[in-house]
Amino acid sequence: MNRIHARLATLARPASGIVSQPEPRSIGSFARGRQLCAGNFLFGGAQVEAPGVAIWELDMPGPRFEEEAHGFTWLDDLAAAGDGAARTRAQGWTLAWVDRFGRGRGPGWTPDLTARRLIRWLHHALMLLNGLERAQSDAIFRSLAQQTAFLGRRWKSAPPGLPRFEALTGLIYAGVSLNGMARHLAPALKALERECDREIDQGGGLPTRNPEELLSVFTLLTWAEAALADAGQEPAAAHRAAIQRIAPTLRALRHADGALARFHGGGRGPEGRLDQALAESGVKARPVRGLAMGFARLASGRTTVIVDAGPPPAPAVSQNAHASTLAFELTSGRRPVIVNCGAGTSFGPEWRRAGRATQSHSTLAIRGFSSSRFAPRRKGGTPALLTEVPKSVESRTESGLAGHSLTAWHDGYGPTHGLTHVRQLMLAYDGRALSGEDTLAAFTDEERAVFDKTMERTALQGVGYDIRFHIHPDVDAEIDMGGAAVSLALKSGEIWVFRHDGAAEMDLAPSVYLENGRVKPRATKQIVLSARVMDYASLITWTLAKAQDTPRAPRDLEPEDEQAPWVLPWTRRDRPEHEG
Repeated sequence: MNRIHARLATLARPASGIVSQPEPRSIGSFARGRQLCAGNFLFGGAQVEAPGVAIWELDMPGPRFEEEAHGFTWLDDLAAAGDGAARTRAQGWTLAWVDRFGRGRGPGWTPDLTARRLIRWLHHALMLLNGLERAQSDAIFRSLAQQTAFLGRRWKSAPPGLPRFEALTGLIYAGVSLNGMARHLAPALKALERECDREIDQGGGLPTRNPEELLSVFTLLTWAEAALADAGQEPAAAHRAAIQRIAPTLRALRHADGALARFHGGGRGPEGRLDQALAESGVKARPVRGLAMGFARLASGRTTVIVDAGPPPAPAVSQNAHASTLAFELTSGRRPVIVNCGAGTSFGPEWRRAGRATQSHSTLAIRGFSSSRFAPRRKGGTPALLTEVPKSVESRTESGLAGHSLTAWHDGYGPTHGLTHVRQLMLAYDGRALSGEDTLAAFTDEERAVFDKTMERTALQGVGYDIRFHIHPDVDAEIDMGGAAVSLALKSGEIWVFRHDGAAEMDLAPSVYLENGRVKPRATKQIVLSARVMDYASLITWTLAKAQDTPRAPRDLEPEDEQAPWVLPWTRRDRPEHEG
């Protein structure tokens, strides 16, 4: 249906010009822009090196690569590069897209991709239109009108959540920016108001509980609000209220290094995007009482700990959800220390499924089981939904002179083993030590009956389990103190030391870090505490603390190990005037 409506949209009257151009707020990477000019294309976890070849002439290595190409977010990178070569490619590749795909061909005709593309064209209209011949600029305006008409017909077909927010934001952009498209504005604003009320709960969270997805929705809402303001219009009350609800939640999900906690399919977020969106929202910081979208935050000194302390997403929206209940991440200053493996979506279905398992998170897992179970694999490679989830996930937080503490528990292993996992965390008042206590226990008569049957099946060998602490790949980890501890050396110069009570066997094992924007997973390590439940309860205590000689405020001047630094295209100082 999308292609049929895309072809019908070619009958739309062309836009005659730009009434109000939105300020380009999307963040681009100067280095990635240079790489594109050199013929290095990195989209969807795949890399193609083809110097001198236009983007639409590439042999697309996969659907994710092709979708990212048609979404035109690479325009942000070319705008960040900002020189004549970048502008030439931006204009040439955009005109080539109009010529090749403008009549409804190709995979780029879905509501969310169309909106993403339209937003970038309007963000960077000056770069795209500068110096073009009349026929070329007319072709771009004709395509903008066609894409707007398509969105007006098809935004309702976008799945609820992020895709629909993106489709409506693109329609709002077109309505306020393009001459002759104002008729689309009022319906889009009313639809956006309904989506804000329906999808964003009173706590400022999404049903998917994906922090990066929440950031994307928040960014779109702030862009739409800014575009309306530029055109002298006010957002709807529900639109503004949604922004005000989301901002405190995102601040609670922000680590000390400015990145998001990585849970339920979300990554750290584009560098700088979170702080930029929060600043542009104009919402003053205020503390979140209780959980933020189901996550607990402990913060002291330079240290943040973020814990998944809420129920997993409902099965209907769990296609990207992880079995991460009671997993945590810890960041010290600018340096992530304890992490989750992350979403392996860009590395294929096997990595994606592995990244969703409990064993890929920094929490306790019974061997061979996740705290939530997944449905059998679906046809066509569609991600499996969560089917069996904990019936009860509860938590409480306390603060005192000693620091901040969290006690949380879930019964995800109750049906299979008759055991409840209880995790207690205490972050010291100065942020220099995190102490933990993990318990697997059968508390009720019903749980003990299930546990007794489990013991019979295992010939009284007990229930094996592991507590995993996945370490960020930039941290150097070594067994220390004759095997009694693990020392973690950060690039900032900080030394953290992990110890446990001796009730488990400790191992420093291989692990992986699944990061968006890379061609393959990064190798890293994990601390694994292994034990068996032989009675109705098993308890392990552990600590992760800075070494005594670690300074309280190290001068962390070591550059980040990033593939590409980012810049805001409108803040560059080295852009020649003749290049627009």
